[in-house]
Amino acid sequence: MSDSTVELSRAQWGSRFGFLMAMLGAMVGAGNIWRFPYVTGESGGGAFILAYFVLLLILAIPGLIAEVGFGRYAGRGVIGAFRKVVSSRGLVGLGVVVLVVNVALMSYYSPVVGWTLYYAVHALMGTFTAGGFEPAAFWDGFRASAALTIGTHTATMALVGAVLYLGIRRGVERLVIYAVPGLVLALVAITGRALTLEGAADGLAFTFGVDWSKLALGQTWITALGQVLFSTGLGWGIALTVGSYLPDYDDIPIGGGVFTVIGNSSVGILAAFAIFPIVFAFDLDPASGASLTFVSLPQVFPQMAGGVLWAILFFVGFFFAAFTSAILITEVSVTTLSEETAFSREQTVVAVCGAIWLLGIPSAYWPSIFGFLDFVFGNFGLPLATLAIIGAIGWAMGPERLRVLEINRNAGLYVPSAWNPVVRYVIPLVMLGIVANYAWANFGTPQMIGGVAVFVGVPAFGYALMSSLESRRDRLAEDEAR
Repeated sequence: MSDSTVELSRAQWGSRFGFLMAMLGAMVGAGNIWRFPYVTGESGGGAFILAYFVLLLILAIPGLIAEVGFGRYAGRGVIGAFRKVVSSRGLVGLGVVVLVVNVALMSYYSPVVGWTLYYAVHALMGTFTAGGFEPAAFWDGFRASAALTIGTHTATMALVGAVLYLGIRRGVERLVIYAVPGLVLALVAITGRALTLEGAADGLAFTFGVDWSKLALGQTWITALGQVLFSTGLGWGIALTVGSYLPDYDDIPIGGGVFTVIGNSSVGILAAFAIFPIVFAFDLDPASGASLTFVSLPQVFPQMAGGVLWAILFFVGFFFAAFTSAILITEVSVTTLSEETAFSREQTVVAVCGAIWLLGIPSAYWPSIFGFLDFVFGNFGLPLATLAIIGAIGWAMGPERLRVLEINRNAGLYVPSAWNPVVRYVIPLVMLGIVANYAWANFGTPQMIGGVAVFVGVPAFGYALMSSLESRRDRLAEDEAR
């Protein structure tokens, strides 16, 4: 497909609010409501949250501003954006790195969305407040059933495909402008109820009390880095893709980055406010891991006045949060591949959703595969994808060029030149330092070996693939010119 055809047929956001809700909806998902609380519980509470906020300020805000601006500058999907700024055919393969990581993440994220769908349906049925309900047995029975885990994963990808099939304005934008505000209102309501429970103060003390010795541990920082990248979407290609649909005259690359980080962190804290007071009020274990949301919380609803309503608010809101993220994650591959191939958007939606569904079946059924992929791609793959995007901006395009041409254009608030070295040096060095420290501390473990294989193997694959495809593309262009 020619560049001119892409430019003439490319959709745009219908409103600024729609763009901002898409950014927030993409980032505010299971990463905030499921992953953030249980990782906080496992990592000791306040020390983890402090490390998390430090990395938000250093990495996420300047990085998301850069990624949104890069997307609008390129007006393309991930591979097209890299092609616009790098000179080497092989380095276009950095876009393939982002796509591979994105698809891998979505393959095990879709089953999580399926979990939330299953619980939302049962919340509407009143299951969690019925007599004799056993949360642990309910969860174990669900996870042990191939029909249920693969079935909800299948339903998730079918729903994602249906929304994406409608396109940017009619599908994605129509959903997020209602789902995201509804989620925030539900969390505010649950938080208000949770803070009135006896013992809520202990939950807040756990959440915000800092054990300073934990800040000296590499584990705290690598976990915080993984959570920052998982919950803000930095490096997934989402901000680049969402930004590529911005009109040229709009002034919101800055606002998109700042608003997303503030909104994302606010929802994460709201989730902690909602969950940990309940956990401590009912003497539950805050370090119970990934089951915290699905096993611990359902024990509480029968003991709360209006428990059916609170269960519905929480799990339906949880589903919509996870679902909007899944839509925008998948949109990265749909946008890129529909531009890079001869297939229509509708055909690409079917192909991408089908591929993610197939790749996600092992994670849907085997918890060990899910856990391994979450660790390797969450802690190694995401930093790799982020380094690819930030590297293209900082070293191929140049942050000063992006700052002048896109970020400060039409803006009422200007990003100063001090932002340039942050993008070029600080973000890559901080990320590489954290990943290297953790890899060294866990030398020889299967997770570390898998992470290093991702760090080395995926870029090599992307370089070789795009070197071949770009050479073929150039030969075809020369033949057409003759």
